[in-house]
Amino acid sequence: MSDDPGRGYHDIGGLPGGRIERAEHAHALWEMRVDALMVLLTHPERRVITVDELRRGIEQLGAEAYDAMTYYERWIASVTNTLLGKGVITADELGRRMAEVAARDGEGAG
Repeated sequence: MSDDPGRGYHDIGGLPGGRIERAEHAHALWEMRVDALMVLLTHPERRVITVDELRRGIEQLGAEAYDAMTYYERWIASVTNTLLGKGVITADELGRRMAEVAARDGEGAG
């Protein structure tokens, strides 16, 4: 993180960031779904959300949340907040769907 007051907590451009692992790695299913969701939401024929809105939402997470989240966790948090803010989904709808997924996933566990 930078002490530069003009630089956001998410802006590490030009700062030492440590070693970058360049080897390919397998993505979890949920990460691939988040990526696919962004492809659908940014499609030119639909354009429900823009890449700029995604970036802005990630930048507004706050330093603590940003540092605690993985790359795709930041994406899905930004997408969720943007869709809620635009009224595309409601908090009640989101809560119901999350409960359905939890119940479904719980049935197959064990």
